[in-house]
Amino acid sequence: MSHIHIERAHSLGLPAARRLARRWAEKATSDHGMSCRVDQGASADRVHFNRSGVTGTLDVTGDRFCIEVRLGMLMSVFASTIEAKLRQKLEQQIEKAQAGQGVRV
Repeated sequence: MSHIHIERAHSLGLPAARRLARRWAEKATSDHGMSCRVDQGASADRVHFNRSGVTGTLDVTGDRFCIEVRLGMLMSVFASTIEAKLRQKLEQQIEKAQAGQGVRV
């Protein structure tokens, strides 16, 4: 079993970070067959996601994203590729959202 941990600071604020996380969950569902559930809190949200061989969470606050992924034995072969793709996509989405708000990283 493999474990992936990714943290990324941002300056989006909670409302924009929530929108980004919801779009991420929608894309994970449509593109990768993930089952996603969003638990919204007063100051943070948690997106739970899973599919065969993959389970994890995306924690969202007004200034940080934190992704935790656990990969089953078969998926763990692709751990480095999955981690690199997650980092790349998260970075792209944060930069895009911050550019839309006139915020620089």
